[in-house]
Amino acid sequence: MADSVAVKPRDAVTEPARGGHRSTKRSRREARAAYLFLAPWFAGLLVITIGPIVASLYLSFTDYSLLDEATWVGWDNYVRMFTQDPRFLNSLWVTTVYVVVSVPMQLAFALALALVLDRGLRGLPIYRSIFYLPSLLGGSVAIAILWRKVFGADGLVNAVLAIFGIQGTGWVAHPDYALGTLILLHVWTFGAPMIIFLAGLRQIPSSYYEAAAVDGAGPVRQFRAITLPLLTPIIFFNLVLELIKSFQSFTQAFIVSNGSGGPADSTLFYTLYLYLQGFRDYDMGYAAAMAWVLMLIIAGLTAVNFLASKYWVFYGDTK
Repeated sequence: MADSVAVKPRDAVTEPARGGHRSTKRSRREARAAYLFLAPWFAGLLVITIGPIVASLYLSFTDYSLLDEATWVGWDNYVRMFTQDPRFLNSLWVTTVYVVVSVPMQLAFALALALVLDRGLRGLPIYRSIFYLPSLLGGSVAIAILWRKVFGADGLVNAVLAIFGIQGTGWVAHPDYALGTLILLHVWTFGAPMIIFLAGLRQIPSSYYEAAAVDGAGPVRQFRAITLPLLTPIIFFNLVLELIKSFQSFTQAFIVSNGSGGPADSTLFYTLYLYLQGFRDYDMGYAAAMAWVLMLIIAGLTAVNFLASKYWVFYGDTK
């Protein structure tokens, strides 16, 4: 009797220990398998992403022409940007104007169209697909070439104006209007934010609007008191994405200006000037420094947006 009592505690302790050991071995095997499957991604992150980032940071402090060895120059590239290169400051100004004007216009147009589509049109999936196409095609070379033709001296815009007796001009060749044509092109690529706005509108309960209508609120009041506050997280999301994308715009300016940023540097986007410095003038160290300044600008604006969002973005019952 004493022996049987002595055996039970030992068995009770030993068996869970063996089970726990088997569980630990199984977990280790699963972890090894997971790391094995993730190895290609980690290799790509190291070789394709982290490696070039570190290399570009080093090159930004050098004089490097792609043809000769890099020579360390310290902060000279950064000092040159802001004190000795007026084209750099002009490219920063052109890009800022482009972003400040085009992003709000695009988001406003996308939201207005989403409100129209949210009214339950017949064949809504077809309309969504049609309106989304500009976002897929707007950044392509073909659309940029087409845009240059449409706003050219003999383009479609001037042909329409001639019907009303208005003498047009070469819009993309005029310093006062060239940037405006690129802003219109960016506004035209409203599809992606429109789809996101439409998804957000579908999440607002209809009971809110019914209660507001009973209280006598009209469509404008309902939009200001219900739709707009509840859409602020979606507006914030689209704003951050479009700001980042707009600062990185390149193809449209390159094609419309034939790679020069003209006329009179009116379409010299930051990324286009970076490209010209690195791959036309072979001043890769200076281009790398420009890339890092652009990264800091985008990161700073994104941080400011996140900090300011607590004052105007509503999440549920919180502001």
